[in-house]
Amino acid sequence: MLVILGYIITFGCVFGVFVAHGGNVQVLLTALPFEMITIGGAALGSFIVTNQPKVLKATMATLPQVFKGNKYTKARYMELMAMLYEILQKARKEGLMSIEQDVESPKESELFKKFPTVGSDPHVIEFTTDYLRMMVSGNLNAHEIEALMDSEIETHHAEAHAPVAALTRLAGALPAFGIVAAVLGVVNTMGSVGQPPAVLGGMIASALVGTFLGILLAYGAVEPLAGLLEQKAADAAKEYECIKSTLLASMQGYNPATSIEFGRKVLFSGDRPGFVELEAHVKGKK
Repeated sequence: MLVILGYIITFGCVFGVFVAHGGNVQVLLTALPFEMITIGGAALGSFIVTNQPKVLKATMATLPQVFKGNKYTKARYMELMAMLYEILQKARKEGLMSIEQDVESPKESELFKKFPTVGSDPHVIEFTTDYLRMMVSGNLNAHEIEALMDSEIETHHAEAHAPVAALTRLAGALPAFGIVAAVLGVVNTMGSVGQPPAVLGGMIASALVGTFLGILLAYGAVEPLAGLLEQKAADAAKEYECIKSTLLASMQGYNPATSIEFGRKVLFSGDRPGFVELEAHVKGKK
């Protein structure tokens, strides 16, 4: 909703002020289809050439997220830490082998079913169960598991930022494509120097629309999308870091209540539940 509102403000102010100052809207409307095809077609072609198929697919899959609210809320993090608390509490009371069945079959696990939001997220469950499985096996120490976690989080970070980088490159190219469209318009105008000044003026104005559109689309449309996706990727990474800190604290001998405190501390301050708030929530889930 905020994305749509932002676009309305951006384009409304740009075109609104143009009209308010007596701008000729007919010039824009006449040139717009041709300039958009030139700029949009060149941008699309270069976007396809620049990015691998997996990045193109990831970008197309990620774009709809900008129109959705942020799912990484305080409530989600509280549910995540309550789930981790229950897992670690069960392992502490009954032994690590007691969670083996939960780890091997999380979809059938009653423990995971108690937490429908994070328990139904395949990425969260896969990340959590993979390292719980290593903890159960006992073949790796905390430092080795931490190194593996860092590598996986780094990979996730790179994959999540691939669409961001692709859109950022596109935003950087759009002003240049706008200039290309404008130059073609000037070439067309220079080929019609015998026309009356009024006609030539309209042709030059149409040519300049290309430069205008390239800059507006770059900094008013595409680059803001890249910035928003980058923020969403950072929020997603925090969830993995929360799981990592909690599990590592448990491996180092801290009790479940202290372990989730390690996880709580890595969260952004705006989404981080308070100590008492989290404690009450965790006890309420027992």
